[in-house]
Amino acid sequence: MSKKTRHKSIRRRRLTPKVVPGSYPEHVRFDPNAAKSVVTYAAYDETKFIEGRVETAAELEAMVGKWTVLWVNVEGLGSAEIVKEMQRIFSIHPLAMEDIVTVHQRSKYETYDENFFLIGHMLEDRGHELVTEQVALYVGKGFVLTFQEGPIDCTTPVLERLEKGQGRLRKLGADYLAYSIIDSLIDCYYPILEDFGERLEILEDEILDHPDRRTMQQVHLIKRELLSLRRTLFPLREAMNQILRAAPDSFSADTMLHLRDCYDHVVQITDFIETYRELAADLMDVYLSSISFRLNEVMKVLTVITTICAPPTLIAGIYGMNFKSEASRFNMPELNWVYGYPFALSLMVVTSLVMFFVINRNGGIGGASFGGAFKSESSSGQSNGQASTQSNAQANTQTNSQVGGSGN
Repeated sequence: MSKKTRHKSIRRRRLTPKVVPGSYPEHVRFDPNAAKSVVTYAAYDETKFIEGRVETAAELEAMVGKWTVLWVNVEGLGSAEIVKEMQRIFSIHPLAMEDIVTVHQRSKYETYDENFFLIGHMLEDRGHELVTEQVALYVGKGFVLTFQEGPIDCTTPVLERLEKGQGRLRKLGADYLAYSIIDSLIDCYYPILEDFGERLEILEDEILDHPDRRTMQQVHLIKRELLSLRRTLFPLREAMNQILRAAPDSFSADTMLHLRDCYDHVVQITDFIETYRELAADLMDVYLSSISFRLNEVMKVLTVITTICAPPTLIAGIYGMNFKSEASRFNMPELNWVYGYPFALSLMVVTSLVMFFVINRNGGIGGASFGGAFKSESSSGQSNGQASTQSNAQANTQTNSQVGGSGN
């Protein structure tokens, strides 16, 4: 939320919430490995704005109700006492607190009395991996609470707008601030989608020029990351749809109109993800087609070599049968001929040349194929591969332009 020290990131290895079997409902279990909690606040009305770091619970309690909107952000969920104090001060429902502390939840929307509760996820591309962290949003009368799992922060643009007094944030209530935070979370997905589009374009060129196993591994990695992104976005899409259908009483009609725009963005992002997944699958098909075509070319060369060498091998095998010419006048009489050895070598050379010219005449050497059947098969494979890659390039370019326009 504010300018703060970034904690060391720990890569996720557990994909499901860790729940103790037999634990009672509303059970809150804090992760001992979670980052220590840092609490910051931003309080404002139409004319004033303050922000800072919360040192004591009494300091935070003193600000409740004195400002039009109070935004409190908790980064890190490892300090049980701090999180429990937040629950006491703002009367957070125990079920909501359980979902806040137990990370790796699906995106969801709930209402507790008149309070609004939403779980989402923030993403950050760290080059070698795509890191996902949970964020919980709890909105009540005059206050907004955000609980962040770690250092990834997509809400910085909202805080900067508050500091500079840009837009309508200071003039409106907590519901509009909640919308602004949700919109900022969704906007963080667009740069990641642009990066996926650029990576797919680069891999497409590599597959067409010099396909190798490393390229195949990169395509497979992108498919896995897109699947992870899809698992994150589809529950958020359902949650946003539930918000629009429920129309919370604490949210004004103007805010609900803006939330519909957020829902449209989520739908658009999920469509982009599906498009990129299809492109990645098509690239894998093009890669396999390229490898198959190269293998066919190698087999063609080996077949030509084998065919040319077959007659000399046959001749050498015949004259290597070691029949004794003394036993019969029909047992290879040319073995005793003075020109027998040159005759055998010449016969090998002549038959090889004849086979060479016959194969070359049929298009097996220097042509596009070996024989009519192979010619039609390979030319069909090439045209299909080129058509597939051209369609992929057009779809990828169109999607990238749409993502760039939506992100702006």
